[in-house]
Amino acid sequence: MCCLLEEIDAVVLCGGQGKRLRPVISDRPKVLVQINDKIFLDILINNLLHFGFKRIILSVGYLRDKIIEHFRNKEKKTKYKLIFSKEEIQLGTGGAIKRAARLIKSKTFLVMNGDSFCDMDLRDFLKFHKKRNALISVALTSVKSCSDVGFVSLDESQRILAFSEKQNSCGIKWINAGIYFFDKKVFPYMFDRKTFSLEYDFFPKMVDRQMYGYVVHEELIDIGTPERYKQAQQSRIIGS
Repeated sequence: MCCLLEEIDAVVLCGGQGKRLRPVISDRPKVLVQINDKIFLDILINNLLHFGFKRIILSVGYLRDKIIEHFRNKEKKTKYKLIFSKEEIQLGTGGAIKRAARLIKSKTFLVMNGDSFCDMDLRDFLKFHKKRNALISVALTSVKSCSDVGFVSLDESQRILAFSEKQNSCGIKWINAGIYFFDKKVFPYMFDRKTFSLEYDFFPKMVDRQMYGYVVHEELIDIGTPERYKQAQQSRIIGS
């Protein structure tokens, strides 16, 4: 039975140092960059609120005080609960989720990268996750040109078979959109060490588990590099 998004915690990964973006912006964490007149992290949170999420956990590390200050007055005027999971050292995407585990209350929870946006239907994504009784569901989108990214392979049931290394190749491929649903049963499978990556360390280890790929066709907007940040500013999806 599908639970409601209102009952599910959402974790937004905001702890990255954004080193590649520093030639453009160096006085704030990358999640606080502006897309025209909007703060990128506000865009992500407003999208979560649109789908009904009521409890949002921000995993913060680099320049975290700026993120906390940004929401200090704003939270008092909203009806959602905002919690900060603070990283004392860089933990990587996997380590950040493991640290946030003590704050996550819902059996199923959403995780999303704080430096990318995909205008997808999160309600339908949850239905997909529940229907397959998945341990992990990964949102996937397509790239249609040569791209230096890692690709994801699926079988006919949309079970994930493999995560490939970055490669230069052409044609339609499925790539990780940086949005996931997890069941809390996933935590015992995580590494004992504090620091690790979801994408490069943990997910490849989990391909023989209940791990599925949810395919969408919406554009993935990524602000991780100066070139992609410039493209995000020109996007009609979030730039207007």
